[in-house]
Amino acid sequence: MLDSVERLLAEHAELQLRLADPAVHTRPGLAKRLSRRYNELNAIKVAWEHLRQTEDDLAAARELAHEDASFAAEADALERERHEASERLRRLLIPRDPDDGRDVIMEIKGGEGGEESALFAADLLRMYTHYAERRGWKVELLDRTESDLGGCKDVSIAVKGHATDPAEGVWAHLKYEGGVHRVQRVPVTESQGRIHTSTAGVLVFPEVDEPEEIEISPQDLRIDVYRSSGPGGQSVNTTDSAVRITHLPTGIVVSMQNEKSQIQNREAAMRVLRARLLARQQEEREAEAADQRHSQIRTMDRSERIRTYNFPENRIADHRTGYKAYNLDQVMNGDLDAVIQSAIDADEAHRLAELGE
Repeated sequence: MLDSVERLLAEHAELQLRLADPAVHTRPGLAKRLSRRYNELNAIKVAWEHLRQTEDDLAAARELAHEDASFAAEADALERERHEASERLRRLLIPRDPDDGRDVIMEIKGGEGGEESALFAADLLRMYTHYAERRGWKVELLDRTESDLGGCKDVSIAVKGHATDPAEGVWAHLKYEGGVHRVQRVPVTESQGRIHTSTAGVLVFPEVDEPEEIEISPQDLRIDVYRSSGPGGQSVNTTDSAVRITHLPTGIVVSMQNEKSQIQNREAAMRVLRARLLARQQEEREAEAADQRHSQIRTMDRSERIRTYNFPENRIADHRTGYKAYNLDQVMNGDLDAVIQSAIDADEAHRLAELGE
């Protein structure tokens, strides 16, 4: 443990010097990334110093206890404090996802179930929007394609936070939401009152802090423009404001038509493209280092069914963690804390087990 702490403290000191350089702050994205890492390491520094101080106090109390028995109780209390401080430091030393402090691009798409799946996708959008509001995050609508009944065929949003502690970051919480969400309820289109099962897909990407972080050559892009369309396919604009960007090397396609300005749609599409390319790089790194840690909770398999929302029973169930509760009405209004915490706890337990090995 000592070697690890000394290495991290050296990195902390180096970051402190870099952040004191005014040139760093001319690049807000770089300054943001360095600050996130600095705050993460600062928590380790504080925990390490607390542990060392507690160990010194414990040694002194034990020595004094040999001469005065009244110090024995203090030594026992300090021993408990030392154990707690050591455990806190151990948890902080678990390799953290370096993207935990990042903001997020989230895409929600209707899946199996036709119009009902689009309505459920719209419900998920409201759920995540309310959850973000509870945490003081800002939600920015990037693009939305509505269905005939007002649901979402697909929608893209950016979620931005303000926490300096990576553990409180947007990605640290929403990264577990990627996958297939299943709903069981009586659709508004069902005349016989029968319960149907539908799905919606959620994709979550950490957002790139600054464009330079992901290099994209203009020669690698094919950009098409066309007229925006609304429910039923009718044209909602008389100009070619919608934008479709294809990244030729990877085949990734991003379309945006929410704004009336072609420039704004193009900027939004590039934000989503950079986020997808960053996620692709991470997937490739994980594939190349399969022997390293890979969370059992947040898998990269976007076809995984992660959660069921059962409206007749008012039940929410997460299939990865075993979490189950009968407060679905509250969850759909943004009370997601316990559901997401179950994923965070399970992920941390998995990483602790691997650290022990």
